Amino acid sequence: MSRDLLGTLAAWQREFGDVVHLRFWPEHEIVVTDPTLARELLVTHHDALVRWERGIRVFAQLHGRSVLIAEGEAWRGKRHALQPSFSPKAVQAFVPTIAAATDKALAQWPKRDARFPMESAITSLAMDVITRMMFSSEIGEEARIAEQAIRVVGAAANAEFYWPASWPDWAPWKRAKRHALMELHGLIDRHVQTRLALPQDAWPDDLLTRLLQLHRDDATAWPLHAVRDECMTAFLAGHETTAATLIWWAWCMASNPAAQALAREEVQHALQGRAPDADTLTSLPYLTQTIKETLRLYPAAPLLVSRRSTQPITLGAWQLPARTMFLVPVQLMHHDPRWFPEPQAFRPERFAADAPEVPRGAYLPFGTGPRVCLGQHLAMSEMTVIAAMLLQRLTLLPPDNMQAPRPVMNVTLRPDQPLHLAIAPV
Repeated sequence: MSRDLLGTLAAWQREFGDVVHLRFWPEHEIVVTDPTLARELLVTHHDALVRWERGIRVFAQLHGRSVLIAEGEAWRGKRHALQPSFSPKAVQAFVPTIAAATDKALAQWPKRDARFPMESAITSLAMDVITRMMFSSEIGEEARIAEQAIRVVGAAANAEFYWPASWPDWAPWKRAKRHALMELHGLIDRHVQTRLALPQDAWPDDLLTRLLQLHRDDATAWPLHAVRDECMTAFLAGHETTAATLIWWAWCMASNPAAQALAREEVQHALQGRAPDADTLTSLPYLTQTIKETLRLYPAAPLLVSRRSTQPITLGAWQLPARTMFLVPVQLMHHDPRWFPEPQAFRPERFAADAPEVPRGAYLPFGTGPRVCLGQHLAMSEMTVIAAMLLQRLTLLPPDNMQAPRPVMNVTLRPDQPLHLAIAPV
């Protein structure tokens, strides 16, 4: 599993079916790839589950006790406080910020390049977008440093998942991880301290101000370190999954020129050369379908964090005791030919309004149940704005003799080698 987790799980599904029992002494883990059972587990039995303790401890090294990490009443309180900032209405207010960041980034890209570093460029753009939304400032030169630090921390986390315990971070061979954590914490701390140094009436209306207002209203429930934890999670989750999806979307467009042409035609007709705004996003259904199909083929989170039952539960025909572990491999359900014929083919029409319905639970790019991704509306709006503005300016092509990139899981799903694409003016 440590060498190829998704491939191993897919082989077991083919051999044993949609409910597979794994025995890792002293654990019992159930792998669920039946959409109905997956939804029943995550929705109906939500209150009887906690996330896998080892995985959460690894994530907490970077995220502290943010909403991503918290459980029970602590999680409910954080989720309730943060939800308004990520509602569909709140997200609309961020669209001009996303468009401004995208316009500036694309103006700095070359008009033509036979081997453009698309992965790095999109990651920088996604970082700039989330930094503007959180801190009302641009990422600047910190982008390269942050990108490298996130790669180091992600690789370390992915390795540590497979060990029952970790060597302490002061161990000499963990110097790179220590340095990366220091860089990321420093980035967040600098923004928080800069904001606190301003008079409160000069604070801009952004995510940091909303978090600091929670701190000012109730410092016991929202101490300053909790504000920093939420900033870290918003920065990392707010750019990483979006960037990963847009990188795969760019590859899907480059390798499917007919779909790219249809999406561009729709963008040109709907926007007439203008930047997208909150109202025009709804007039881009085919472009949205290309993003949804990318999320099906390459879900940024191909596995949901394992859950553990805190009490006995009944799942379908199965009676399962307390402390059973559950794993939901989203990507396996997304690639199941029963729900998505020719699953490796890129077919945006699967998500057209008149497309055949798939079982609820078969498509879970943002998870489901009460812990569904808090930023799903923001992510979809951001990806649609960036994709539309990119298609207005550029044609995407695979470089000569390029093989399809191999997906690898490094917390999120990324190409095994940094993605380069050929770009040309429209």
